[in-house]
Amino acid sequence: MLSPDAARDKVCQLVEQARRAGADAADAVYVGERSTGLSVRLGELEDVHRSEGEEIGLRLFVGQRSASTGSSDMSADALSAMVERALAMAAQAPEDPYAGLAPKQLLANGDAPSLDLDDGQDPSSEALRERARVAEAAARGVAGVTNSNGGSASASASTMAIATSDGFAGSSKATGYSNSASVVAGEGAGMQRDYGWHSARHESDLETPEDIGRRAGERAVARLNPTRVKPGTMAVLFDPRVATSLLGHLGGAINGASIARKSSFLQDSLGQQVFAKGVSIHDDPLRPRGLRSRWFDGEGLPTRPLDLIDDGVLTTWMADSASARQLGIEPTGHAVRGASGSPSAGPSNLYLAAGSRSREEMIAGIKHGVLITELIGMGVNGVTGDYSRGASGFLIVDGEIGPPVAEITVASNLKAMFATLEPGSDLKFRRGVDSPTVLIPEMTVASA
Repeated sequence: MLSPDAARDKVCQLVEQARRAGADAADAVYVGERSTGLSVRLGELEDVHRSEGEEIGLRLFVGQRSASTGSSDMSADALSAMVERALAMAAQAPEDPYAGLAPKQLLANGDAPSLDLDDGQDPSSEALRERARVAEAAARGVAGVTNSNGGSASASASTMAIATSDGFAGSSKATGYSNSASVVAGEGAGMQRDYGWHSARHESDLETPEDIGRRAGERAVARLNPTRVKPGTMAVLFDPRVATSLLGHLGGAINGASIARKSSFLQDSLGQQVFAKGVSIHDDPLRPRGLRSRWFDGEGLPTRPLDLIDDGVLTTWMADSASARQLGIEPTGHAVRGASGSPSAGPSNLYLAAGSRSREEMIAGIKHGVLITELIGMGVNGVTGDYSRGASGFLIVDGEIGPPVAEITVASNLKAMFATLEPGSDLKFRRGVDSPTVLIPEMTVASA
């Protein structure tokens, strides 16, 4: 894996090589990563791996024709062959009126902000094994836990660099750490499983393995002896670990490519009241130590915090340069990409802002409803917004958490869900997409 400076030099050289060979414009991406991970089960080492790899990608343009290619071979001969291959592919490609680099005048410039994404650590396999062992042991130590799917721990470091023929060159490096445990409670046909997991950019920010494991065990035991739900219309509370999926559906619906294809249920909603007043959804690429933080996007544009939903109103699409041209707008700095292929739009650190009521206050106001802690299946139509997911969780009876429920279905339409959604006050930044507990006052609930 190259250093950030060496990676930036490498992509600059490849872009220049493409220009000299006849490309009208080009950009190049380098991605390098090393990772170490292992898992234990019942206290014994089950799997260990360490990998290191790198890839470089080139996208070039000849008029309105473009082609992309990639290689894991960084030698001079391989890169020369990659340029020749891309030029030959572009000659056969159809013309695309929306093809091209990001607008030159919008490219990022100046010093990179300090996002503190790299703690410089590379823990040993022994240290990772101990972290995994402790997490699993804590989970197995919870009364009612009868078996284990194992504990795991990992550490990684990655470097990314992008250069364009219009003058942008940038690079970044980040570390990442994770720890998890998954266990089984109960016996026979009544067994239930659950997990605990956490990841962070800095090793020091990881939750303790004891807390992660204990949470996994307690979650599994709490799911024992599920009861059946009487079908009907009722309030549905989404736990934070599943409420984030609602933000994922929003992200897909306001993606510039979906809007350009006219395949979004929010097609005509820009500037409209989509959520209730008071609801705000933010995208913050500049959060220090954020799991998706970045100071430039996949096309070399600067990133900036944005209010995607402001007081319930949809304020913007998320658009890379190609979809922005189709829509007649400027790109929004949301381009994401790997080493191969063209950019597409996606969020960075996306989150639903906290509301005023606590989770306990929302539960206290529900006479009959369900708290969802797990979602199953992919029954969401991005064109119509129709929503139907398998789920499990807990009944809410007379303002209190009741017995667990399993194999239920929750259904509605995302437009109606967004319009009535209420966020709780328990927002914590733990993932790339974060949400507090979310209350949907009315959904159809049935046994699966």
